[in-house]
Amino acid sequence: MASEKVPMLAEGHRKLSEQLKQLKTVERPAVIDAIEEARAHGDLSENAEYHAAKERQGQIEATISHYEDQLARAMVIDPTTLSGDKVVFGATVHLVDENDKKVKYQLVGEGEADAASGRINFNSPLARALIGRSVGEEVEVTTPRGDTYYEISKVEFI
Repeated sequence: MASEKVPMLAEGHRKLSEQLKQLKTVERPAVIDAIEEARAHGDLSENAEYHAAKERQGQIEATISHYEDQLARAMVIDPTTLSGDKVVFGATVHLVDENDKKVKYQLVGEGEADAASGRINFNSPLARALIGRSVGEEVEVTTPRGDTYYEISKVEFI
């Protein structure tokens, strides 16, 4: 696993910590109980419940490892402590597209992205095109629907 920092907002760090706690305190014990119960049914070679529980256990352990790694490398960023006119991680960017449609996105970490609520992954094509740019600059983004042009109308740190 890479040792580079994983940027995230405080809210994302809190949610990830809660999900990890849920996995460790609820889901892991439940799957261990399911494995024990399935073992009690006898022959494991044809025991579907046992194999399903073991597979679920593997998924839970992999997810726990992933979350622990993310949290260990977390670089929690509070956008309200940032300032300036350049787009950076955590910034809320107001854009105007070529049809004068206004949109607003906040650049967030991988696990925090939710395009429907205006939160996009900082590694997404649009975010990568915006990072380092300033108010008044135009950016071109290649999307599955073709090239789209935006003008940055405002950068906020909220």
